[in-house]
Amino acid sequence: MSAAPTPFAASPAAASPQPTTAAASAVRVLRLHPERDGDLPLPRYASALAAGADLHAAVAEPLTLGPGARAKVPTGLAIALPPGFEAQVRPRSGLAFHHGVTVLNAPGTIDTDYRGEVAILLINHGEAPFVIRRGDRVAQLVIQAVARAELTLCDADAFAAEATERAGAGFGSTGI
Repeated sequence: MSAAPTPFAASPAAASPQPTTAAASAVRVLRLHPERDGDLPLPRYASALAAGADLHAAVAEPLTLGPGARAKVPTGLAIALPPGFEAQVRPRSGLAFHHGVTVLNAPGTIDTDYRGEVAILLINHGEAPFVIRRGDRVAQLVIQAVARAELTLCDADAFAAEATERAGAGFGSTGI
């Protein structure tokens, strides 16, 4: 008999209830190496209404990211998302603002059917080396509902019937 799913832990600051959907709150988390990573916290929301749960670095030794360098940072965790949801790995604003460290493929998408380790692709856009230590909060995990569309090939006349005022203008066309 398996244990009941448990939502991500809330930090003491997040003690008040926050609105959730039943499906999104039932995300199973597997610690891949409990003997090694049992000291690390599970992802948790830092405030009562936070959208992202903090992800912690499961590095064995400090990892230095030089300016312009990137690294895949392990979390030691895998997640099982319910159908109709994705997880997004997003940067932490404080790391980006103070150190220039961000998630390179932001947001990194974790699909519902992925069961491998959640890893974070970090890059240092700053001017100084940045050290990642075991347990550091290095990114956030946001659970989102997703819609799947049926993509159908059409001809130019059918495409023209869906014309918009903006048309193909992009990359700053609506102003900077």
